[in-house]
Amino acid sequence: MRVLGVDPGLTRCGIGVVDGLAARRVALVAVGVVRTPADSALAARLLALAGELGQWMDAHQPDAVAVERVFAQRNVMTVTGTAQVAGLAMVEAARRGIEVAVHTPTEVKAAVTGAGNADKAQVQHMVRRLLNLDAPPTPADAADALALAICHAWRGAATHPRAGTPTPAQRQWIDAERAARRGR
Repeated sequence: MRVLGVDPGLTRCGIGVVDGLAARRVALVAVGVVRTPADSALAARLLALAGELGQWMDAHQPDAVAVERVFAQRNVMTVTGTAQVAGLAMVEAARRGIEVAVHTPTEVKAAVTGAGNADKAQVQHMVRRLLNLDAPPTPADAADALALAICHAWRGAATHPRAGTPTPAQRQWIDAERAARRGR
């Protein structure tokens, strides 16, 4: 399963692509950060980000796009821009018929490091180890995008049409997600 992870940001948007392999292994396909100038008009920045996200999806043909769930922060301007970019990623994926998943930062950290309260350095270190890289991906936005992709490759693979029979752990995850959706 190929997953494109998006760490949404208006100034720096991390994008990472991984292939989920057998036995919970993952392989790096591509990683990058799309930057937009803070002094440009908002509409121009969003247009540039949408174009880049679409190009990444077209170039790498992911089975799924994993986007970080935006959460309320004290800085309303930051959360608004982040939410706008997350929405762009979802729209670009939907235009292409690509599955979209949204994961919380805590969920991603727990999946990759084993601790939902891991810091950026721990996430970067584990992404480096999991992908067998010589150095941690930088900036942190790139590592976060790869962590999102890894999280979904592990957790979302069970629901993918080519996944085959889910493991007991994957089955529990699927059941928990369904129960959560029913409770909304």
